[in-house]
Amino acid sequence: MAISKIMCACGSGLGSSLMVQMNIDDVLAELGRTDVTVDHTTISDVQPGAADLFVIGRDLENFVNDIPEEQKVVLVNIVDKNELRDKLKAKFDAE
Repeated sequence: MAISKIMCACGSGLGSSLMVQMNIDDVLAELGRTDVTVDHTTISDVQPGAADLFVIGRDLENFVNDIPEEQKVVLVNIVDKNELRDKLKAKFDAE
């Protein structure tokens, strides 16, 4: 699966998802990935086909059961850039 669109989601679509989006932008720059777009949204907008990869906090994991495991990154700590980098890199390595 090629990853060209990442969607970050949180309860309101404005707070933590925007922060995670900015962190993803930083990680993508570090990895030299200019071919990936990132957006943020509310958890209710997460549905199959809306993005190639979804990034959410662990507290919302039960709301995305219809998304295949290979298409989601579940963060234990949404402010931990190292966790984010490691999990994104693993997804990119599996492309």
